[in-house]
Amino acid sequence: MIWALLGVPMAAGAAAFYVRPDGPRRLLLLAAALAHAVLTAAAWLSPSQPALWGYLAMDAAGRLFLSVTSFLFLAAAAYAVGFLRSAGRAKEEEEAEGFLFDNAPEAVFTGCLLLFLGTMTMAALSQHFGLLWVAVEATTLASAPLIHFHRQRRSLEATWKYLLICSVGIALALLGNFFLAVAAREHQDLLMTGPQLIARASQLDRTWLKAAFLLFLVGYGTKMGLAPLHTWLPDAHSEAPCVVSALLSGALLNCAFLALMRVNAVLAAAGLADFSGGLLRSFGLLSMAVAAAFVIGQADFKRMLAYSSVEHMGVLAFGSGLGTGAGAAMLHAVNHSLAKAMLFLTAGNILAAGRTKSVGEVRGLLRALPLSGALWLIGFLAISGSPPFGPFVSELWILKGALDGRQWASASLYVALLAVVFVGMATVVLKMSHGEPSDKFKTSAAEEDPWRLLPPVGLAAAVLALGLWVPRPLLEAVRDAAIVLGAR
Repeated sequence: MIWALLGVPMAAGAAAFYVRPDGPRRLLLLAAALAHAVLTAAAWLSPSQPALWGYLAMDAAGRLFLSVTSFLFLAAAAYAVGFLRSAGRAKEEEEAEGFLFDNAPEAVFTGCLLLFLGTMTMAALSQHFGLLWVAVEATTLASAPLIHFHRQRRSLEATWKYLLICSVGIALALLGNFFLAVAAREHQDLLMTGPQLIARASQLDRTWLKAAFLLFLVGYGTKMGLAPLHTWLPDAHSEAPCVVSALLSGALLNCAFLALMRVNAVLAAAGLADFSGGLLRSFGLLSMAVAAAFVIGQADFKRMLAYSSVEHMGVLAFGSGLGTGAGAAMLHAVNHSLAKAMLFLTAGNILAAGRTKSVGEVRGLLRALPLSGALWLIGFLAISGSPPFGPFVSELWILKGALDGRQWASASLYVALLAVVFVGMATVVLKMSHGEPSDKFKTSAAEEDPWRLLPPVGLAAAVLALGLWVPRPLLEAVRDAAIVLGAR
Protein backbone atom coordinates (compact mmCIF):
# COMPACT_ATOMS: atom_id res chain seq x y z
CA MET A 1 0.00 0.00 0.00
CA ILE A 2 2.74 2.48 0.97
CA TRP A 3 4.77 1.78 -2.17
CA ALA A 4 1.63 2.14 -4.30
CA LEU A 5 0.81 5.51 -2.72
CA LEU A 6 4.30 6.72 -3.54
CA GLY A 7 4.66 4.97 -6.88
CA VAL A 8 1.43 6.08 -8.57
CA PRO A 9 2.09 9.85 -8.56
CA MET A 10 5.84 9.44 -9.13
CA ALA A 11 5.39 7.13 -12.13
CA ALA A 12 2.56 9.22 -13.57
CA GLY A 13 4.62 12.38 -13.08
CA ALA A 14 7.59 10.91 -14.92
CA ALA A 15 5.34 9.70 -17.75
CA ALA A 16 3.61 13.09 -18.07
CA PHE A 17 6.85 14.69 -19.30
CA TYR A 18 6.79 12.41 -22.37
CA VAL A 19 3.07 12.34 -23.26
CA ARG A 20 2.76 14.79 -26.14
CA PRO A 21 -1.02 15.21 -26.75
CA ASP A 22 -2.74 17.45 -24.20
CA GLY A 23 -5.89 15.32 -23.85
CA PRO A 24 -4.19 12.06 -22.77
CA ARG A 25 -1.86 13.99 -20.45
CA ARG A 26 -4.79 15.64 -18.68
CA LEU A 27 -6.51 12.27 -18.47
CA LEU A 28 -3.34 10.85 -16.91
CA LEU A 29 -3.43 13.64 -14.30
CA LEU A 30 -7.04 12.88 -13.40
CA ALA A 31 -6.48 9.11 -13.35
CA ALA A 32 -3.43 9.39 -11.08
CA ALA A 33 -5.27 11.75 -8.71
CA LEU A 34 -8.25 9.40 -8.55
CA ALA A 35 -6.05 6.33 -8.03
CA HIS A 36 -4.20 8.07 -5.21
CA ALA A 37 -7.50 9.04 -3.57
CA VAL A 38 -8.77 5.46 -3.80
CA LEU A 39 -5.55 4.09 -2.28
CA THR A 40 -5.75 6.65 0.52
CA ALA A 41 -9.35 5.69 1.25
CA ALA A 42 -8.35 2.02 1.30
CA ALA A 43 -5.71 2.83 3.93
CA TRP A 44 -8.51 3.72 6.34
CA LEU A 45 -10.10 0.29 5.86
CA SER A 46 -7.03 -1.92 6.09
CA PRO A 47 -3.82 -0.93 7.93
CA SER A 48 -0.69 -0.99 5.80
CA GLN A 49 2.57 -2.56 6.88
CA PRO A 50 5.64 -0.35 7.48
CA ALA A 51 8.19 -0.25 4.71
CA LEU A 52 11.92 0.46 4.42
CA TRP A 53 12.82 -0.82 7.92
CA GLY A 54 10.08 1.29 9.46
CA TYR A 55 11.30 4.52 7.87
CA LEU A 56 7.96 4.70 6.06
CA ALA A 57 4.78 3.92 7.97
CA MET A 58 1.22 5.18 8.16
CA ASP A 59 0.28 6.28 11.66
CA ALA A 60 -2.83 8.24 12.66
CA ALA A 61 -1.25 11.63 11.95
CA GLY A 62 0.17 10.63 8.58
CA ARG A 63 -3.12 9.08 7.49
CA LEU A 64 -5.06 12.23 8.41
CA PHE A 65 -2.77 14.63 6.56
CA LEU A 66 -2.38 12.27 3.62
CA SER A 67 -6.17 12.14 3.28
CA VAL A 68 -6.39 15.93 3.20
CA THR A 69 -3.62 16.11 0.60
CA SER A 70 -5.17 13.44 -1.61
CA PHE A 71 -8.65 14.98 -1.48
CA LEU A 72 -7.33 18.45 -2.30
CA PHE A 73 -5.19 17.13 -5.13
CA LEU A 74 -8.19 15.38 -6.69
CA ALA A 75 -10.12 18.67 -6.62
CA ALA A 76 -7.08 20.55 -7.97
CA ALA A 77 -6.59 18.00 -10.78
CA ALA A 78 -10.20 18.44 -11.91
CA TYR A 79 -9.79 22.22 -11.78
CA ALA A 80 -6.50 21.98 -13.67
CA VAL A 81 -8.27 20.54 -16.71
CA GLY A 82 -10.26 23.75 -17.15
CA PHE A 83 -7.27 25.88 -16.21
CA LEU A 84 -4.96 24.27 -18.75
CA ARG A 85 -7.54 24.51 -21.50
CA SER A 86 -7.84 28.26 -20.97
CA ALA A 87 -4.12 28.89 -20.34
CA GLY A 88 -3.33 28.06 -23.94
CA ARG A 89 -0.03 28.51 -25.71
CA ALA A 90 -0.37 32.10 -26.89
CA LYS A 91 1.65 34.87 -25.35
CA GLU A 92 -0.10 36.83 -22.59
CA GLU A 93 0.38 40.40 -21.45
CA GLU A 94 1.77 41.04 -17.98
CA GLU A 95 -0.78 42.93 -15.91
CA ALA A 96 1.50 45.52 -14.30
CA GLU A 97 4.07 46.39 -16.98
CA GLY A 98 2.53 45.22 -20.24
CA PHE A 99 5.31 42.82 -21.25
CA LEU A 100 4.41 39.72 -23.23
CA PHE A 101 5.15 36.33 -21.68
CA ASP A 102 4.36 32.72 -22.44
CA ASN A 103 3.51 29.95 -19.99
CA ALA A 104 5.71 26.95 -19.27
CA PRO A 105 5.00 23.81 -21.33
CA GLU A 106 1.95 21.95 -20.10
CA ALA A 107 3.93 18.70 -19.87
CA VAL A 108 6.31 20.30 -17.36
CA PHE A 109 3.42 21.69 -15.33
CA THR A 110 1.55 18.37 -15.21
CA GLY A 111 4.65 16.32 -14.48
CA CYS A 112 5.77 18.59 -11.65
CA LEU A 113 2.23 18.67 -10.24
CA LEU A 114 2.20 14.87 -9.96
CA LEU A 115 5.73 14.76 -8.54
CA PHE A 116 4.61 17.36 -6.02
CA LEU A 117 1.88 14.95 -4.89
CA GLY A 118 4.46 12.17 -4.59
CA THR A 119 6.80 14.25 -2.41
CA MET A 120 3.94 15.39 -0.15
CA THR A 121 2.91 11.75 0.21
CA MET A 122 6.44 10.87 1.29
CA ALA A 123 6.38 13.68 3.85
CA ALA A 124 3.16 12.34 5.33
CA LEU A 125 4.46 8.76 5.55
CA SER A 126 8.04 9.40 6.72
CA GLN A 127 8.82 8.24 10.25
CA HIS A 128 12.60 8.63 10.08
CA PHE A 129 13.61 12.24 10.71
CA GLY A 130 16.29 12.16 8.03
CA LEU A 131 13.88 10.85 5.40
CA LEU A 132 11.29 13.38 6.55
CA TRP A 133 13.80 16.15 5.93
CA VAL A 134 14.48 14.79 2.42
CA ALA A 135 10.75 14.68 1.70
CA VAL A 136 10.12 18.25 2.84
CA GLU A 137 13.05 19.49 0.76
CA ALA A 138 11.76 17.50 -2.22
CA THR A 139 8.42 19.29 -2.01
CA THR A 140 10.31 22.56 -2.51
CA LEU A 141 12.10 21.31 -5.61
CA ALA A 142 8.96 19.79 -7.14
CA SER A 143 6.80 22.87 -6.56
CA ALA A 144 9.27 25.59 -7.64
CA PRO A 145 8.62 25.10 -11.40
CA LEU A 146 4.89 25.28 -10.69
CA ILE A 147 5.27 28.75 -9.15
CA HIS A 148 7.14 29.85 -12.30
CA PHE A 149 4.45 28.57 -14.68
CA HIS A 150 3.68 32.12 -15.82
CA ARG A 151 7.17 32.91 -17.05
CA GLN A 152 7.33 36.60 -16.19
CA ARG A 153 9.52 38.77 -14.00
CA ARG A 154 7.38 38.66 -10.84
CA SER A 155 6.89 34.91 -10.94
CA LEU A 156 10.63 34.37 -11.44
CA GLU A 157 11.36 36.62 -8.47
CA ALA A 158 8.81 34.75 -6.34
CA THR A 159 10.30 31.40 -7.35
CA TRP A 160 13.86 32.37 -6.43
CA LYS A 161 12.66 33.89 -3.18
CA TYR A 162 10.82 30.66 -2.40
CA LEU A 163 13.87 28.53 -3.19
CA LEU A 164 16.33 30.72 -1.31
CA ILE A 165 14.38 31.30 1.90
CA CYS A 166 13.00 27.76 2.16
CA SER A 167 16.43 26.29 1.43
CA VAL A 168 17.99 28.30 4.24
CA GLY A 169 15.20 27.17 6.52
CA ILE A 170 15.52 23.54 5.54
CA ALA A 171 19.28 23.75 6.09
CA LEU A 172 18.60 24.77 9.68
CA ALA A 173 16.21 21.83 9.98
CA LEU A 174 19.04 19.57 8.79
CA LEU A 175 21.20 20.98 11.57
CA GLY A 176 18.32 20.17 13.90
CA ASN A 177 18.55 16.55 12.76
CA PHE A 178 22.23 16.53 13.70
CA PHE A 179 21.43 17.96 17.13
CA LEU A 180 18.74 15.33 17.58
CA ALA A 181 21.30 12.64 16.76
CA VAL A 182 23.66 14.14 19.33
CA ALA A 183 20.87 14.03 21.92
CA ALA A 184 20.63 10.28 21.26
CA ARG A 185 24.39 9.68 21.02
CA GLU A 186 24.39 7.28 23.99
CA HIS A 187 21.98 4.96 22.18
CA GLN A 188 23.65 3.79 19.01
CA ASP A 189 20.90 1.23 18.33
CA LEU A 190 18.28 3.92 17.68
CA LEU A 191 17.22 4.34 14.04
CA MET A 192 16.12 7.97 14.51
CA THR A 193 12.50 7.10 13.81
CA GLY A 194 9.76 8.89 15.69
CA PRO A 195 8.35 5.85 17.54
CA GLN A 196 11.80 4.74 18.75
CA LEU A 197 12.80 8.22 19.93
CA ILE A 198 9.47 8.69 21.71
CA ALA A 199 9.79 5.32 23.44
CA ARG A 200 13.21 6.27 24.85
CA ALA A 201 12.78 10.02 25.05
CA SER A 202 13.43 10.14 28.78
CA GLN A 203 16.96 8.84 28.12
CA LEU A 204 17.86 11.56 25.61
CA ASP A 205 19.95 14.61 26.43
CA ARG A 206 17.46 17.37 27.30
CA THR A 207 19.76 20.28 26.45
CA TRP A 208 20.45 18.98 22.96
CA LEU A 209 16.75 18.21 22.52
CA LYS A 210 15.88 21.82 23.27
CA ALA A 211 18.51 23.08 20.85
CA ALA A 212 17.26 20.67 18.17
CA PHE A 213 13.67 21.87 18.60
CA LEU A 214 14.73 25.50 18.20
CA LEU A 215 16.38 24.66 14.88
CA PHE A 216 13.43 22.59 13.73
CA LEU A 217 11.05 25.39 14.71
CA VAL A 218 12.99 27.93 12.65
CA GLY A 219 13.62 25.49 9.79
CA TYR A 220 10.23 23.87 9.35
CA GLY A 221 8.55 27.06 10.60
CA THR A 222 10.00 28.82 7.55
CA LYS A 223 8.40 26.28 5.23
CA MET A 224 5.19 26.42 7.26
CA GLY A 225 5.00 30.20 6.93
CA LEU A 226 5.27 31.21 10.57
CA ALA A 227 6.16 34.88 11.08
CA PRO A 228 8.72 36.37 10.89
CA LEU A 229 9.92 33.52 8.65
CA HIS A 230 7.01 33.83 6.23
CA THR A 231 8.39 36.31 3.70
CA TRP A 232 8.47 33.85 0.78
CA LEU A 233 4.82 32.92 1.18
CA PRO A 234 2.92 36.03 -0.01
CA ASP A 235 4.97 36.27 -3.20
CA ALA A 236 4.81 32.57 -4.04
CA HIS A 237 1.09 32.23 -3.36
CA SER A 238 0.32 35.43 -5.23
CA GLU A 239 2.34 34.69 -8.37
CA ALA A 240 1.67 30.96 -8.76
CA PRO A 241 -1.35 29.81 -10.76
CA CYS A 242 -4.35 29.61 -8.46
CA VAL A 243 -4.55 25.82 -8.72
CA VAL A 244 -0.97 25.67 -7.46
CA SER A 245 -1.67 28.25 -4.73
CA ALA A 246 -4.51 26.03 -3.51
CA LEU A 247 -2.09 23.12 -3.06
CA LEU A 248 0.66 25.26 -1.58
CA SER A 249 -1.63 26.67 1.08
CA GLY A 250 -3.93 23.69 1.62
CA ALA A 251 -1.44 20.82 1.45
CA LEU A 252 2.22 21.93 1.40
CA LEU A 253 2.05 24.00 4.59
CA ASN A 254 0.54 20.97 6.35
CA CYS A 255 3.64 18.93 5.47
CA ALA A 256 5.89 21.37 7.32
CA PHE A 257 3.42 21.53 10.21
CA LEU A 258 3.39 17.73 10.46
CA ALA A 259 7.21 17.61 10.45
CA LEU A 260 7.38 20.17 13.25
CA MET A 261 4.76 18.30 15.28
CA ARG A 262 6.68 15.03 14.97
CA VAL A 263 9.62 16.72 16.68
CA ASN A 264 7.24 18.18 19.26
CA ALA A 265 6.08 14.64 20.07
CA VAL A 266 9.63 13.67 21.04
CA LEU A 267 9.97 16.69 23.34
CA ALA A 268 6.59 15.99 24.93
CA ALA A 269 7.65 12.40 25.62
CA ALA A 270 10.86 13.72 27.20
CA GLY A 271 8.90 15.96 29.56
CA LEU A 272 9.69 19.17 27.67
CA ALA A 273 6.16 19.96 26.49
CA ASP A 274 6.11 23.25 28.38
CA PHE A 275 9.27 24.37 26.58
CA SER A 276 8.07 23.49 23.08
CA GLY A 277 4.49 24.55 23.82
CA GLY A 278 5.54 28.02 24.96
CA LEU A 279 7.52 28.59 21.77
CA LEU A 280 4.68 27.35 19.59
CA ARG A 281 2.17 29.63 21.29
CA SER A 282 4.48 32.63 20.95
CA PHE A 283 5.21 32.05 17.26
CA GLY A 284 1.53 31.34 16.67
CA LEU A 285 0.34 34.64 18.13
CA LEU A 286 3.14 36.53 16.37
CA SER A 287 2.09 35.04 13.03
CA MET A 288 -1.52 36.02 13.62
CA ALA A 289 -0.46 39.57 14.51
CA VAL A 290 1.72 39.97 11.41
CA ALA A 291 -1.02 38.60 9.18
CA ALA A 292 -3.58 40.95 10.74
CA ALA A 293 -1.34 43.94 10.03
CA PHE A 294 -0.91 43.05 6.34
CA VAL A 295 -4.48 41.94 5.64
CA ILE A 296 -5.85 45.38 6.52
CA GLY A 297 -5.98 47.50 3.36
CA GLN A 298 -4.50 44.76 1.18
CA ALA A 299 -4.63 45.77 -2.51
CA ASP A 300 -4.03 42.29 -4.03
CA PHE A 301 -6.69 39.70 -3.26
CA LYS A 302 -4.35 36.75 -3.79
CA ARG A 303 -1.83 38.25 -1.36
CA MET A 304 -4.70 38.72 1.08
CA LEU A 305 -5.35 34.98 0.91
CA ALA A 306 -1.64 34.34 1.37
CA TYR A 307 -1.53 36.41 4.56
CA SER A 308 -4.64 34.59 5.70
CA SER A 309 -2.59 31.39 5.41
CA VAL A 310 0.09 32.95 7.64
CA GLU A 311 -2.67 33.70 10.15
CA HIS A 312 -4.02 30.17 10.12
CA MET A 313 -0.58 28.61 10.45
CA GLY A 314 -0.34 30.77 13.55
CA VAL A 315 -3.66 29.37 14.74
CA LEU A 316 -2.31 25.83 14.25
CA ALA A 317 0.88 26.60 16.15
CA PHE A 318 -1.03 28.31 18.95
CA GLY A 319 -3.49 25.43 19.31
CA SER A 320 -0.74 22.81 19.23
CA GLY A 321 1.23 24.71 21.87
CA LEU A 322 -1.71 24.51 24.26
CA GLY A 323 -1.39 20.75 24.53
CA THR A 324 -5.06 20.32 25.40
CA GLY A 325 -5.93 22.12 22.15
CA ALA A 326 -3.85 19.85 19.92
CA GLY A 327 -6.90 17.90 18.75
CA ALA A 328 -8.57 21.16 17.78
CA ALA A 329 -5.43 22.15 15.87
CA MET A 330 -5.59 18.92 13.85
CA LEU A 331 -9.25 19.58 13.02
CA HIS A 332 -8.41 23.17 12.12
CA ALA A 333 -5.72 21.96 9.72
CA VAL A 334 -8.44 20.02 7.88
CA ASN A 335 -10.88 22.94 7.89
CA HIS A 336 -8.29 25.48 6.79
CA SER A 337 -7.13 23.28 3.93
CA LEU A 338 -10.65 22.88 2.56
CA ALA A 339 -11.63 26.54 2.92
CA LYS A 340 -8.37 28.02 1.65
CA ALA A 341 -8.16 25.70 -1.36
CA MET A 342 -11.73 26.64 -2.24
CA LEU A 343 -10.89 30.35 -2.00
CA PHE A 344 -7.79 30.08 -4.18
CA LEU A 345 -9.65 28.11 -6.84
CA THR A 346 -12.41 30.71 -6.80
CA ALA A 347 -9.77 33.45 -7.03
CA GLY A 348 -8.58 31.68 -10.18
CA ASN A 349 -12.04 32.11 -11.72
CA ILE A 350 -12.05 35.81 -10.82
CA LEU A 351 -8.56 36.27 -12.23
CA ALA A 352 -9.45 34.44 -15.45
CA ALA A 353 -12.47 36.67 -16.00
CA GLY A 354 -11.00 40.05 -15.03
CA ARG A 355 -7.27 39.53 -15.74
CA THR A 356 -6.38 41.45 -12.59
CA LYS A 357 -5.50 40.76 -8.96
CA SER A 358 -6.08 44.36 -7.93
CA VAL A 359 -8.85 44.76 -5.37
CA GLY A 360 -9.56 48.27 -6.68
CA GLU A 361 -10.37 46.93 -10.17
CA VAL A 362 -12.79 44.20 -9.07
CA ARG A 363 -16.38 45.14 -8.33
CA GLY A 364 -19.78 43.53 -8.72
CA LEU A 365 -18.72 39.89 -8.64
CA LEU A 366 -22.18 38.75 -7.61
CA ARG A 367 -23.56 40.24 -10.83
CA ALA A 368 -20.70 39.57 -13.23
CA LEU A 369 -19.92 36.03 -12.01
CA PRO A 370 -22.86 34.94 -9.82
CA LEU A 371 -21.56 31.46 -8.98
CA SER A 372 -17.93 32.44 -8.40
CA GLY A 373 -19.07 35.58 -6.56
CA ALA A 374 -21.22 33.50 -4.22
CA LEU A 375 -18.33 31.09 -3.64
CA TRP A 376 -16.07 34.06 -2.88
CA LEU A 377 -18.44 35.26 -0.15
CA ILE A 378 -18.93 31.74 1.23
CA GLY A 379 -15.19 31.19 1.30
CA PHE A 380 -14.63 34.44 3.19
CA LEU A 381 -17.21 33.48 5.82
CA ALA A 382 -15.65 30.04 6.16
CA ILE A 383 -12.00 31.10 6.41
CA SER A 384 -12.81 33.92 8.84
CA GLY A 385 -14.33 31.46 11.30
CA SER A 386 -17.97 32.41 10.89
CA PRO A 387 -20.69 29.91 11.77
CA PRO A 388 -21.89 27.49 10.49
CA PHE A 389 -18.60 26.57 8.77
CA GLY A 390 -15.90 24.18 9.95
CA PRO A 391 -13.23 26.73 10.97
CA PHE A 392 -15.67 28.24 13.46
CA VAL A 393 -15.85 24.89 15.28
CA SER A 394 -12.09 24.31 15.39
CA GLU A 395 -11.21 27.90 16.31
CA LEU A 396 -13.77 27.82 19.12
CA TRP A 397 -12.32 24.49 20.29
CA ILE A 398 -8.84 26.04 20.37
CA LEU A 399 -10.20 28.98 22.39
CA LYS A 400 -11.72 26.50 24.84
CA GLY A 401 -8.31 24.83 25.18
CA ALA A 402 -6.71 28.17 26.02
CA LEU A 403 -9.36 28.96 28.61
CA ASP A 404 -9.16 25.46 30.10
CA GLY A 405 -5.41 25.98 30.47
CA ARG A 406 -6.00 29.37 32.13
CA GLN A 407 -4.13 31.17 29.36
CA TRP A 408 -6.26 34.28 29.85
CA ALA A 409 -3.97 36.81 28.16
CA SER A 410 -3.20 34.52 25.22
CA ALA A 411 -6.88 33.71 24.76
CA SER A 412 -7.81 37.40 24.73
CA LEU A 413 -5.10 38.24 22.19
CA TYR A 414 -6.14 35.24 20.07
CA VAL A 415 -9.75 36.45 19.87
CA ALA A 416 -8.70 40.05 19.21
CA LEU A 417 -6.44 39.06 16.31
CA LEU A 418 -9.14 36.86 14.77
CA ALA A 419 -11.48 39.85 14.92
CA VAL A 420 -8.96 42.17 13.24
CA VAL A 421 -8.40 39.72 10.40
CA PHE A 422 -12.16 39.31 9.99
CA VAL A 423 -12.64 43.06 9.62
CA GLY A 424 -9.69 43.39 7.24
CA MET A 425 -10.86 40.60 4.96
CA ALA A 426 -14.50 41.72 5.11
CA THR A 427 -13.53 45.18 3.86
CA VAL A 428 -11.86 43.66 0.79
CA VAL A 429 -14.33 40.88 0.01
CA LEU A 430 -17.49 42.95 0.36
CA LYS A 431 -16.13 45.69 -1.89
CA MET A 432 -15.29 43.11 -4.54
CA SER A 433 -18.65 41.35 -4.30
CA HIS A 434 -21.14 44.20 -4.43
CA GLY A 435 -21.87 47.14 -6.70
CA GLU A 436 -21.84 47.47 -10.46
CA PRO A 437 -19.50 45.10 -12.30
CA SER A 438 -16.13 46.55 -13.26
CA ASP A 439 -15.25 47.13 -16.89
CA LYS A 440 -12.67 44.35 -16.52
CA PHE A 441 -15.42 41.72 -16.37
CA LYS A 442 -16.78 40.97 -19.81
CA THR A 443 -17.47 37.28 -19.14
CA SER A 444 -21.12 36.37 -18.66
CA ALA A 445 -22.33 33.86 -16.08
CA ALA A 446 -23.02 31.34 -18.85
CA GLU A 447 -19.33 31.26 -19.70
CA GLU A 448 -18.18 30.08 -16.25
CA ASP A 449 -16.37 26.80 -16.90
CA PRO A 450 -17.92 23.79 -15.06
CA TRP A 451 -14.44 22.25 -14.69
CA ARG A 452 -13.46 25.35 -12.71
CA LEU A 453 -16.69 25.57 -10.70
CA LEU A 454 -17.36 22.03 -9.49
CA PRO A 455 -14.12 21.61 -7.45
CA PRO A 456 -14.63 24.76 -5.32
CA VAL A 457 -18.31 23.91 -4.93
CA GLY A 458 -17.35 20.46 -3.60
CA LEU A 459 -14.82 21.98 -1.19
CA ALA A 460 -17.39 24.54 -0.01
CA ALA A 461 -19.88 21.76 0.66
CA ALA A 462 -17.26 19.85 2.66
CA VAL A 463 -16.28 22.80 4.86
CA LEU A 464 -19.96 23.61 5.47
CA ALA A 465 -20.69 19.99 6.39
CA LEU A 466 -17.85 19.98 8.93
CA GLY A 467 -19.34 23.07 10.54
CA LEU A 468 -22.73 21.42 10.94
CA TRP A 469 -21.54 17.99 12.00
CA VAL A 470 -18.11 16.47 12.65
CA PRO A 471 -18.38 12.73 11.91
CA ARG A 472 -17.26 10.49 14.74
CA PRO A 473 -14.56 8.76 12.60
CA LEU A 474 -13.03 12.16 11.80
CA LEU A 475 -13.23 13.26 15.43
CA GLU A 476 -11.45 10.08 16.51
CA ALA A 477 -8.91 10.54 13.72
CA VAL A 478 -7.96 14.08 14.80
CA ARG A 479 -7.70 12.99 18.44
CA ASP A 480 -5.54 10.01 17.52
CA ALA A 481 -3.35 12.27 15.40
CA ALA A 482 -3.00 14.70 18.29
CA ILE A 483 -1.90 11.87 20.61
CA VAL A 484 0.67 10.67 18.10
CA LEU A 485 2.00 14.23 17.79
CA GLY A 486 2.50 14.83 21.48
CA ALA A 487 -0.84 16.04 22.91
CA ARG A 488 -1.03 15.87 26.65
